[in-house]
Amino acid sequence: MKSAAAASPLFVRIAIYLCFATYHYNATIAAFTIPSTSCTNVVVRKSSASVSSSIRHAWQQGVEIELPNLELLFERIAMVSPLANLVMDSTRPTTTADAKVGFEATIENPQLKWKKIERNSQKTVHQIDKLDTFQNINTPVLRFRASIAGPCIGDRFSHFIMNEEERKVWDDQVDHVTELYPIDNVSIVDALLHNNVEKYGLCSRVGVGYTLTKSGIISPREQLICGGMQNYDNGATILWGTEMEEYHNHLLPQDIPRQVRAKTYLFAATLVPTSYNSFDVEYILQMNVGGGVPNFLTTPKVVEVIKKLFDHASNYFEGCQGSLLLDRCLHSDNPEVCSVELLNMDDDDFLDAEIDLTLKNVESKISTPRNNQYDKPLMMLARKR
Repeated sequence: MKSAAAASPLFVRIAIYLCFATYHYNATIAAFTIPSTSCTNVVVRKSSASVSSSIRHAWQQGVEIELPNLELLFERIAMVSPLANLVMDSTRPTTTADAKVGFEATIENPQLKWKKIERNSQKTVHQIDKLDTFQNINTPVLRFRASIAGPCIGDRFSHFIMNEEERKVWDDQVDHVTELYPIDNVSIVDALLHNNVEKYGLCSRVGVGYTLTKSGIISPREQLICGGMQNYDNGATILWGTEMEEYHNHLLPQDIPRQVRAKTYLFAATLVPTSYNSFDVEYILQMNVGGGVPNFLTTPKVVEVIKKLFDHASNYFEGCQGSLLLDRCLHSDNPEVCSVELLNMDDDDFLDAEIDLTLKNVESKISTPRNNQYDKPLMMLARKR
């Protein structure tokens, strides 16, 4: 990957300040934007605990973080993810009673030549495709399409990826995963996207995360990814991410020996409700494992691991099984509100505490029609098994 510093002077910096205004676009993979003319104060936090520690509650201030050009990043996501493009296109309905929904409503980008890896309508992941190159990077883009029964809860899906305990349930190669630099002021992202809520939704989480893999077929790899979560009024969610550059290496945890950097040039997971109790997911990943390992050797393993993620998600949303947090919930003394407690189980402060701990209140909130599309309450993974 070309250095963003050499390929483009594009960047936005956050220290005690964040500068933003005009964005410049180019054809390289780097999605970092230019310094701009106006600034706003923001709190950036850094964990004072080691990566291996579960303590997330002590923070240091004064860390400078660089955000990518988010408009450019979402433009690329929309190019390779028809489901994300559907969500971002406010002129096309994503979930209405009298229109096609989810994958049925998507339109492929005719300029991209996808190759079929798998098709099986009987499986949760019913379609896997590969794009050999994208944005002049000779690293394939993998696209996974899945349809899941259960409520569309983007927070939970994100939790499977970013919570170390949950991640290790389905990813046997992960050693550590943590959010090193959460950014409190998520409205920064909305401002950088010109508060275009219809197209980009509202940011509910943003920060820089770190992942370390175990030694296996290849030596350990580490990653430093800037990512976030956008929520939409129609119930859809877009999770997004892109690798930080080499000149950001000073942000890597100092208590862990340096490993070969893997590079996730582009990541997105789009969740779209297809009914009150089902949703479609399109998962996009363009990742180079680094170290000169050929992509054809690593792609099958990546496909296998992502399929395990969806098996885990399906068991969780569909059958109330498989989640460590869920297991603790199901063994509670109050199964009647188990589903509500589940959404508020925030061992690492992952979920906001805005959902009331009563089934009545939650049912009332979620039964409110989204764009007049639902006539049933969205039930919360409830019963004790």
